[in-house]
Amino acid sequence: MSKPLIQLKNIVKEFDGQLVLKGVSLDIEENEFVTLLGPSGCGKTTILRIIGGFLDASEGELLFNGEEISSVPPYKRNVNTVFQKYALFPHLNVYDNVAFGLKIKKEPKDIIEQKVLRMLKLVGLEDYGRRRVTEMSGGQQQRVAIARALVNEPAVLLLDEPLGALDLKLRKEMQHELKKIQQEVGITFVYVTHDQEEALTMSDKIVVMRGGEIQQIGTPTDIYNEPINAYVANFIGESNIIDGVMTADYRVMFGDKHFDCVDFGFRPNEVVDVVIRPEDLDIVPQEIGKLRGTVKSVLFKGVHYETVVETKAGTSITVKMHVSEPTPATNDAAHEKISANDFYLDMDDISELDDAKIIARADAQAWNTETDELVSISSVKYEIRHENGTYPVTFSTAQDTSITVNMVVAEENRVVNMAYEEEIYAVNFFKTTDDIKESIALETDLKTWANASAWTLDGAAVNITDVVYRFDAEKIRPGTYNVTFKTQGYEFVVDTTDCYKVGDIVGLNFAPEDIHIMSKG
Repeated sequence: MSKPLIQLKNIVKEFDGQLVLKGVSLDIEENEFVTLLGPSGCGKTTILRIIGGFLDASEGELLFNGEEISSVPPYKRNVNTVFQKYALFPHLNVYDNVAFGLKIKKEPKDIIEQKVLRMLKLVGLEDYGRRRVTEMSGGQQQRVAIARALVNEPAVLLLDEPLGALDLKLRKEMQHELKKIQQEVGITFVYVTHDQEEALTMSDKIVVMRGGEIQQIGTPTDIYNEPINAYVANFIGESNIIDGVMTADYRVMFGDKHFDCVDFGFRPNEVVDVVIRPEDLDIVPQEIGKLRGTVKSVLFKGVHYETVVETKAGTSITVKMHVSEPTPATNDAAHEKISANDFYLDMDDISELDDAKIIARADAQAWNTETDELVSISSVKYEIRHENGTYPVTFSTAQDTSITVNMVVAEENRVVNMAYEEEIYAVNFFKTTDDIKESIALETDLKTWANASAWTLDGAAVNITDVVYRFDAEKIRPGTYNVTFKTQGYEFVVDTTDCYKVGDIVGLNFAPEDIHIMSKG
């Protein structure tokens, strides 16, 4: 078996103490169109520059036809590069730009002419040889750059987002042209892009990258139909990804129902990600659908409608957040201040109360006004009965700096959803404007302040995935605000040629082979 044309073995690249490539290994075969795909900063251009010789790897090996070339300078490597900005010589015409490398090599004039004219014909510019490159469109300049690189007959052509500066229509045209050129000249293309459509359109092999590591390598079909994880599934096209449980080989549960699938080899009852592509879902009458849902939105996309169907709304609860200006009590003699908020309790909380829990619920704290250091709260005084009402509680320091707030005992705030067999709990709460403005993770803090939690009717914890509020945290003013906590709902994006109306009750159908199962993480 022949060796790969290019081999990267455990390539590590570090810039100023930061790892940009984290042990990348990759084989590139002769005559392959390989695309390095990923977001900005994932390391794909760094790989290209290491192959081209413009960067040295911090660790690892780079082999070309089985020989280590890390120490070989760029001009001695059988590799040429096409950059996003083309790097053409503005003072030269098209012919001289393409011929430049051959002239440097001092090839005979007649050979140069033969090669240049052949390349200009290949890229569809045979009548533009005497045209100045500054008078040409972006697409034409890109063709000149490709011809200039190919005329040197490299074994590998490196392309660093060469279509990035083109408009959408021209970019799509050039995708097909590039693939055609690669097939005609029969050399290896290594192409860098963040555009998944480009990768799917042109590539023989796609290398999906994230954070300096390779996530998956495969053909466009493999990457699209069999993504290895949720990151790849989301990056390559639109995906519906929902939580599921692999109950047995070829059997998965999601949306509170069991379905046949084609996947196997998972642990019994393993929690998994379930992927169904929008084009693999069919909207049908509700009575024959495997899932039933409500049309939430419809967006016309030119050749199809992108229809969002909600099959589970989730369980929600809304509480009141009472916001006031901070009004700490001051003890000038002791150079102390103390603050606390009113707070809510339900009846079940009373038996579990202690000083520490009351201090936490009231967010009580004291501090030295000269040093800003916190001061211990030494005393918590209150009287409470097992009945609804408002009860004062006083917090004091050892220096008798004190503040009194109210703890309000009210009916338990709980919502039970029998349809989804889950319930959710939260309490009304009091906060100051400073509490809201100074929060660095507001949604998390809102859940904590409201003591929000959810669980199934058999006691298993359920995540609260959505926190809904309508106020600007940076500009909040005293008042009462609604905050809604909601468990996971399920929405499916469906591509359909039929137009449905928002609010329609519909069914969703899919086949076992349309379901793809991925391990979590």
